[in-house]
Amino acid sequence: MQIKILTTGGTIDKVYYDALSDYRIGEPAVTELLAHAGVSCEYSIESLLRKDSLEMDAHDRTMIRDHIAAGACRHIVITHGTDTMIETARVLQTLNDRTIVLTGAMQPARFRDSDAAFNLGGAVALAQTLPAGVYIFMNGRVFKPEQTIKNRAAGQFQERA
Repeated sequence: MQIKILTTGGTIDKVYYDALSDYRIGEPAVTELLAHAGVSCEYSIESLLRKDSLEMDAHDRTMIRDHIAAGACRHIVITHGTDTMIETARVLQTLNDRTIVLTGAMQPARFRDSDAAFNLGGAVALAQTLPAGVYIFMNGRVFKPEQTIKNRAAGQFQERA
């Protein structure tokens, strides 16, 4: 079983530019994270976008969906910014013949206290074990897109009340 990992940007890939005092999307962090973890399952990584998810639009989401639909891989992990991850997951729900897990990070992967490695590892494991469908893996929990909200004040994803 091969897993296709698609990167779209978001906090997980952000890099602090000291001279500019801001963050920008850098190279995808997943390559280094998976290598350090010694992941031995078969996977490939493809960078689709390098955007903050707040900058993503309907065209970007359609492109992601069409890209997945055109491929043969049935086990997909998508790294994505957390602000609009739920919106993208909902667009992907028409791809009901694949297991798609979206994940991201609240802190850049390059930060020592980042949740990126944990979230990516969980998403890779879930892509291998969950039945076909679209899922979000954040905060150690699996969510269905239609039942999920991001609680910005708490800094976590939660089930919709």
